Amino acid sequence: MNCFSQRLRRTSPMRGSCSNELVPSKPPRMNGWSWPPQAFQVVGWLVYSYLCIVSFGVYIPLLPPPWNHVVYALTGIAFVLHFFTHIAAATIDPADVSVRAKQSYSIPMPHFDRMKQTHVIKDLHCYLCDVKVGPKVKHCSVCNKCVEDFDHHCKWLNTCVGGRNYWCFFVALFSATLGVFMLIVVILFVCIQHYLNPNSLRTAPQFHSILENGTWLIFLPLAPIKTSSAGLLILAFITTMLSITCLMLLCHLLGFHFYLFYKGISTYDYLKIQRQKEARKTESENRKDAKSNNKASQKEGYIDCEPALSQSSGTCKSENKGSLTSRLSESICTELEIFKKSADKENSFHYGTENPTENTAGEMNDNKNGKPDTEEAQNAAVKSVHQIPGVQDPLCSCVMTPHPTSQ
Repeated sequence: MNCFSQRLRRTSPMRGSCSNELVPSKPPRMNGWSWPPQAFQVVGWLVYSYLCIVSFGVYIPLLPPPWNHVVYALTGIAFVLHFFTHIAAATIDPADVSVRAKQSYSIPMPHFDRMKQTHVIKDLHCYLCDVKVGPKVKHCSVCNKCVEDFDHHCKWLNTCVGGRNYWCFFVALFSATLGVFMLIVVILFVCIQHYLNPNSLRTAPQFHSILENGTWLIFLPLAPIKTSSAGLLILAFITTMLSITCLMLLCHLLGFHFYLFYKGISTYDYLKIQRQKEARKTESENRKDAKSNNKASQKEGYIDCEPALSQSSGTCKSENKGSLTSRLSESICTELEIFKKSADKENSFHYGTENPTENTAGEMNDNKNGKPDTEEAQNAAVKSVHQIPGVQDPLCSCVMTPHPTSQ
């Protein structure tokens, strides 16, 4: 019965133990309406709706005829064209023909094993989509599919821009730029006429029943709503700032695509060229740094060993102490110093029992007088040669002179 109280030790495969299972697998996106939507996509549609309401409901109806009809037509064409081309660019599937033929958007993609292949597409074969692709195909990591004539992944459309929906994207971009520009012109005209000649903006039949000049009507002619001059101008200021921001972004993107048309390349090709230029710059900078480091190391590796002949010790300078040459130079310099010290000791060592202090004193006196006595020096040398050195008593510090032996 004790077996029930014991813990069973069993081994089971852990979940996610395989390296491929750690890679998230998700089904590919069909188009821009696939869930979940991008934040930029929602913001874009909100801004578009706001500009449509403000332009066609507030400011264009205030224009005097026949300009209001002309602006209605031009702005309406721009906004309607943008609406349909935007929907078309987001709805069209930009995937490659072989990917669209499989129609497996509801099935998760197979795992990509980097141990077997280093690239997703190799030799015109995509190992994730498991299909043969064309030469201008790129596998988008966001949409998780191969896109034909890939240009870029647009967050405002929530889909990729490729060969199948590029012209819809470009027309939507151009129409949005034109519509926002016309809206800014209309708002500026209304604000200027509000101060110079407000009666030119009050030509609608609904203004005949309003006697106060400070009261204005919006959402003409179907649902007129009263508002003040301050409210009209504040709304104009907010709309102008938002429109100018959108116009700057749209003009920048439109000009960039005109530049791509001139060069005959796509956005992806442009990014690859820029990366190659940056890589070349970094390589050139690394080469320059390597050359400068080599020059500096050569200068630091120069050994300056200058033994001073007039001094008792030499000076050995080596900046690169960690190198083999510096160690060899230090050993050579130390040997030179030891040799010089031993030579100095041999020169300064006194034989016999003569007192070195007296000799030095005598030499100093002779040097002061400037007249060295050569005869005395010769006699002293002869005496020192024939003199018998004293023997020190090992039991005391006195000096013993040995007795002359009988010959």
